[in-house]
Amino acid sequence: MMASSLSHKISLSESDYMKILKDIRVIELGTYITGPAAGMHLADLGADVIKVERPVTGDPFRAFKGGLYSPHFQTYNRNKRSIALDTKQADDLATFHALIKTADVFIQNFRPGVAERLGVGEADLRKINPKLIYCAITGFGTDGPSADRPTFDTVAQAASGYLRLLTPPDRPRVIGPAIADSVTGQYAALGIMAALLEVAKTGIGRRLDISMLEAMCHFNLDSFTHYLSEGEVMGPLSRPKVSQSYTFVCSDGKSVAIHMSSPPKFWQGFIEATGKLELLTDPRFEERLERIKHQEDLIDILTPVFATKTRDAWCALLLAKEVPHSAAYDADEALEDPQALHLNIKVEAQNVSDINPLEGGFTTVRAPYNFDGKPNLDVMAPPVLDEHGDEIRAELSRNN
Repeated sequence: MMASSLSHKISLSESDYMKILKDIRVIELGTYITGPAAGMHLADLGADVIKVERPVTGDPFRAFKGGLYSPHFQTYNRNKRSIALDTKQADDLATFHALIKTADVFIQNFRPGVAERLGVGEADLRKINPKLIYCAITGFGTDGPSADRPTFDTVAQAASGYLRLLTPPDRPRVIGPAIADSVTGQYAALGIMAALLEVAKTGIGRRLDISMLEAMCHFNLDSFTHYLSEGEVMGPLSRPKVSQSYTFVCSDGKSVAIHMSSPPKFWQGFIEATGKLELLTDPRFEERLERIKHQEDLIDILTPVFATKTRDAWCALLLAKEVPHSAAYDADEALEDPQALHLNIKVEAQNVSDINPLEGGFTTVRAPYNFDGKPNLDVMAPPVLDEHGDEIRAELSRNN
C-alpha cells in the first residue's frame, strides 16, 4: 500500500480510470526543467503532483519571459498543483512536513549538498516518511571532481559527447531544444516508476540519484557502442549517411524529409518518384554502400530537382511510391497534419481556473500513452503560483 490515499486526491473525472498513477502523490521541489519534467511525466500518468514553490517568485522558470507564466514554465508543469511555502517559517515548514508524510515520491534537482542545507535531504525526510522514494537529480553526480560544477543543458550535452553529433560541421554552434534536460527528467520518471513497483511489494523506500551526465551518456549509447566495438567516432553526418536520410527544400521554400534505411525497394521508389532513373545504373549509387560513400553527390544532384515542385507535390509522389518520408513541419504545422488531428495529439484544458493568465484557455500536446486503446485527453493547465495552496492545506487539515 502506498503512503498516499484517495482521500487527498483531486476530484475524479470520467477519464480518471485511465490515470494509472492516480493513487500516487508526488512532492516536487524542482526548478527549471529536469525536476519539473520528471514530475510532469508522472502527472501525465495521473499522479497527484504538488509543486512546492517559493512565495512571490515561484519557480524561476516562471519569469523566463517576464511575468510568472512563461511558455518555458508551461511546458513542464501541466497537470500539477502549486503551493507556495517558505520553509524558514514554522507554519510553512509544518505544512511541508505534513505533505511529505502523505507522499510516495519526492523530487528535487539541487546541486549536491543544497537539499541538506535546506533541511530537505534524504535523512531529514525519511524520518518523516520511511517509505518515501527520494529522487535527487544533479548535473554531474553527487560526488567526484565535477560534482559541484554548475550544469545546464548544453553543458551536459557536451560532456556526454552528444553535442558534437548535432553541431553543424560548416558553422559550429549550439542548435536544437533542451535535450539533456528533458531526457534526464524522463529517465528520472522511469527510475521512480521502478521504485514504486518495488516499494509496493517491500514497503521499503529508495533513494534514486540520477545525473544529467549519466542520463545523456546512456541516451548517446549508439555513439559509444560504435566507438567501443568498432573504434568509430561518429560525427553529425555519420548516422544520416548510413540510414540514407535526407532533407530537401522544395519550390515553395518548405522542406521534405526522407529516410530510406536499407531495403532496396525504398531506393527504387525514391528514384522513380524523382524521375532520375539514370541514377539506378550510376556506379556511385547502384549499391547501398556506394550510396553511403557518395551521399554528398546525390544531394548535389537532387537538390535542384526538389526545387522544381512544392512540398505537397513531392509528398504525393513519394507516398505513391511508398517511400518513407514526411513534410518537415514547423511547430505551426505539425499538429494540423491529418494524422495528428486524427490522433487528437493537440488537446485543450477543460478546467482552466478563473485566475489563469492565458486568454482563451490552455492548449498543449497530450501524453503519448494509449491504455486499452484509448488516449487520455484530459489535461489540467499549469498552475498559477500558489493556485492550490488553500485547497492543499484544507486537505491536510481534514486528514489530520
